[in-house]
Amino acid sequence: MTPTHLLYLHGFRSSPKSFKARRVAAWLAAHRPDVHWWCPQLPASPRAAMALVRDGVRDWPATAAVLGSSLGGFYATAVAEAWGWPAVLLNPAVDPARDLAAYIGEQSAFHDPAEHFVFRPEYVDELRALTPPAITRPERYCAVIAKGDELLDWREMSARYAGASIRLLEGSDHALSDFDDHLPSILRFLNLCD
Repeated sequence: MTPTHLLYLHGFRSSPKSFKARRVAAWLAAHRPDVHWWCPQLPASPRAAMALVRDGVRDWPATAAVLGSSLGGFYATAVAEAWGWPAVLLNPAVDPARDLAAYIGEQSAFHDPAEHFVFRPEYVDELRALTPPAITRPERYCAVIAKGDELLDWREMSARYAGASIRLLEGSDHALSDFDDHLPSILRFLNLCD
């Protein structure tokens, strides 16, 4: 299946201005303008973030796919499990309820440090409630996982997506600064290029 619609979900403190989101959007604009692209600014509340996504994709066809980075990878997994779409995950958060409990309080946005938001204690419970119990069809997933990720454990990510198409990087980092090197394989997994 070649997707006609592509959803990109950014990570914690990130935005549609993320380097990876902008690279995918630019590639689609240049090579596949027929693909409908949406990368929303996600609210801090996981429940509100998923409600925004649900409303935004309500009328999308079954020929859709989702990409997600870090916390967006966790959300992308929830979307893929709910809608049956293929998913590409970039250093996906496996247990954000555990990991983000340390970030309760005021946070600054990564792409605009002057912009602040509050990550509330109840958001941890919202993350817990969104956690899919299992990956039902691992062949539907492609995960790009960096052993050099300074925030998330590559072993935990690899175990969570066992059976998926995993691109395990020896180095790199959480942001996937070398994203351009991996974009062709991501596009091939999604059948968007040869």
